[in-house]
Amino acid sequence: MCGSRRTNQNFFAKPMSELKPLSKSQRIAFILRRLQELYPQPPIPLQHEDAYTLLIAVLLSAQCTDERVNTVTPALFALADNPADMAKVPVEKIQEIIRPCGLSPQKSRAISVLSSMLMDEHNGQVPEDWEALERLPGVGHKTASVVMSQGFGHPAFPVDTHIHRLAQRWGLTNGKNVVQTEKDLKRLFPQERWNDLHLQIIYYGREHCSARGCDGTVCEICRTCYPNRKKPKIVLKP
Repeated sequence: MCGSRRTNQNFFAKPMSELKPLSKSQRIAFILRRLQELYPQPPIPLQHEDAYTLLIAVLLSAQCTDERVNTVTPALFALADNPADMAKVPVEKIQEIIRPCGLSPQKSRAISVLSSMLMDEHNGQVPEDWEALERLPGVGHKTASVVMSQGFGHPAFPVDTHIHRLAQRWGLTNGKNVVQTEKDLKRLFPQERWNDLHLQIIYYGREHCSARGCDGTVCEICRTCYPNRKKPKIVLKP
């Protein structure tokens, strides 16, 4: 009987080296399930009241943390929270307020000019259109994607540095650039999950799989997807 118990124990005690990495379809299913468990209703991190204030907040978030943007926008929006009022504010005043966000000369000019453009070309409204958004100064594809997703509810998958990093660690993209990463993620995940999944991955990256806190071998999702990974996963920067 004793020998039988030892045999059973040895049978179930597989060393980590014998564990197989998940297939891509298994990784996708696990990622979707685990992120939904962790963040069932992910909040939009940038404080805003409408599509315009969201657009300005997203523009300010370039090379700046959402937390810092949220400390700056109350003063800016107290001064002007719509295109008509913002277009009247001197660029120097905008720059003074948003200086903590970095790149304040470029961002202040963009805010001023795009506010005037919204008044002149879009009746003071943020256009619910990809091409029109990307024609606004300071608005690239990622910013337009966030506004279309979080401001208007259209399916989109904005890729920031967090998502680009995690998609590589999880074996979902080759990481050549953010354009390719976005295409890969849209192809792999169901469209109805894009908007929430974008936020869920961001929150998971910040809390569990940061650039320095995890190298592809530490966090739960990395370890589950690649249990035999011994060396840090080399991640290409966007």
